Amino acid sequence: MEGSPIPVLTVPTVPYEDQRPAGGGGLRRPTGLFEGQRNYLPNFIQSVLSSIDLRDRQGCTMVVGSDGRYFSRTATEIVVQMAAANGIGRLIIGQNGILSTPAVSCIIRKIKAAGGIILTASHCPGGPGGEFGVKFNVANGGPAPDVVSDKIYQISKTIEEYAICPDLRIDLSRLGRQEFDLENKFKPFRVMGPYVRKVLCDELGAPANSAINCVPLEDFGGQHPDPNLTYATTLLEAMKGGEYGFGAAFDADGDRYMILGRNGFFVSPSDSLAIIAANLPCIPYFRQMGVRGFGRSMPTSMALDRVAKSMKVPVYETPAGWRFFSNLMDSGRCSLCGEESFGTGSDHLREKDGLWAVLVWLSILAARKQSVEEIVRDHWAKFGRHYYCRFDYEGLEPKTTYYIMRDLEALVTDKSFIGQQFAVGNHVYSVAKTDCFEYVDPVDGTVTKKQGLRIIFSDASRLIFRLSSSSGMRATIRLYAESYERDPSGHDQEPQVSSALCVLSLLENLGSSCELVVKFWKVSSVLIDPAEGQACSNSRQIVFIHSLQCLEQKSSALDSLMSVDQHFPNDFPFLMVLQFVNRGDIKKKHLVQIKKFLVRAKLVQFLRALTLRL
Repeated sequence: MEGSPIPVLTVPTVPYEDQRPAGGGGLRRPTGLFEGQRNYLPNFIQSVLSSIDLRDRQGCTMVVGSDGRYFSRTATEIVVQMAAANGIGRLIIGQNGILSTPAVSCIIRKIKAAGGIILTASHCPGGPGGEFGVKFNVANGGPAPDVVSDKIYQISKTIEEYAICPDLRIDLSRLGRQEFDLENKFKPFRVMGPYVRKVLCDELGAPANSAINCVPLEDFGGQHPDPNLTYATTLLEAMKGGEYGFGAAFDADGDRYMILGRNGFFVSPSDSLAIIAANLPCIPYFRQMGVRGFGRSMPTSMALDRVAKSMKVPVYETPAGWRFFSNLMDSGRCSLCGEESFGTGSDHLREKDGLWAVLVWLSILAARKQSVEEIVRDHWAKFGRHYYCRFDYEGLEPKTTYYIMRDLEALVTDKSFIGQQFAVGNHVYSVAKTDCFEYVDPVDGTVTKKQGLRIIFSDASRLIFRLSSSSGMRATIRLYAESYERDPSGHDQEPQVSSALCVLSLLENLGSSCELVVKFWKVSSVLIDPAEGQACSNSRQIVFIHSLQCLEQKSSALDSLMSVDQHFPNDFPFLMVLQFVNRGDIKKKHLVQIKKFLVRAKLVQFLRALTLRL
């Protein structure tokens, strides 16, 4: 016991209107907002703690962890001080405040804690100029369901005070139990540290130098923590050399992962989920527990569905967000689930678990004695390949996204849209079904509406438009394109190019195609393809070159597109190239700039055409 009893203070405060959790009980905002706005963090933490019934809160155990990003240590100390003041009897905290998201879920379930608070902004950048977040997981170890998130938000709008023990100080670096005497006994005790090196190197015997970037840093060493080909370039280059047969990357809080094979062979998240499902006998956990059902988020490709059909196992299609899987797993309906955003998990937790997924892959490799690429290609040969891409229009004004989605919904859900055909190369897509996806939870009957616009074609290919606000104050429109290829001779196409043309073909053939193309271009600040892990500059070029070629006779549309250059000066050379390709009236003062752009973009065919023309 340390010192005399520590006083509990009640601090007056005023509410903030923007503390609605984005989903799963999580609040993600710029770090400066948490750090600089008076009582911004304490307000939300008090709202979270107050959402737990007082009788359940008094003397209970909770888990606290973070991904170690900037401001985490300060935030952890505030959480500790407020948890003690609110009657929490015991906290389990990661050493130095660090616990991965799946680890928090595991501990909650193992010790039957009341819940957990995770300080993470997931795969978003850290540092003073990055993002910070607070996430609340409930007693089943999973993200807070919508009813809890709504309760937190309602409390945050009327909060007038919060409780805290400002004089309570703990040593986050010291393992072991620390006890403090105050109104309620507060007893945090022994916790864990970083995982990858411990599990893969210390336990499984991998060489120490095979685990890189494993020391927690507040700004992640200046690197982006999202595990994809765009940001995990060091790993990708190492794998391309051919020396290593297996590579994996994780995000900061350990719930997302990426798999690479020799020579940098990339396994898409949707394929990874389907391949795990098809190889359950290779995995000891599933050999022992069996499988009751699969789950995937609606935007995730339907590769899993083909495996499930062959196994005669049900598939549950849910909205995006892991909290929807928790109910299925609690009721015994779902054993394995995943999302296209690099997340996979099973019913051992109520969170996605990146390290678990990588260990599953290692089990499959050991059992089958094949390379990553051989396993993936065998899977395609048996089930066919689902080409899949996601395009993100980020940092948009919420009002703008509302009108875009409203217009799109009116277009694609009109009865006349069914049966329309769209040609992409030699393939013709025929619309079989359209809807605005809504989910009825099979466990409790809860209905979740407006979860994305779906265009489903007769060959099961899909286009999906979905609004997302998970990146903070701004909004994101995500476009998903999926097409299916059964013929093995067609399994080596470029997914990004194929999907980009498919999206464009849809936009061109809609009644207001010109306006939609212009609207998407104008609101797009960043266009990323996380499913393939590349910045979509090539897809962007292909889409709009193709669009102008198809709209060659529509001078008003061309003039509209040309006018966009005032909004995006850096794209002006590209717009000039498009004008040249379709109309031939290039302005010579931009010739040097255009040539440089063409070389940089590797659009050599246009460079040759430009040279011949001029």
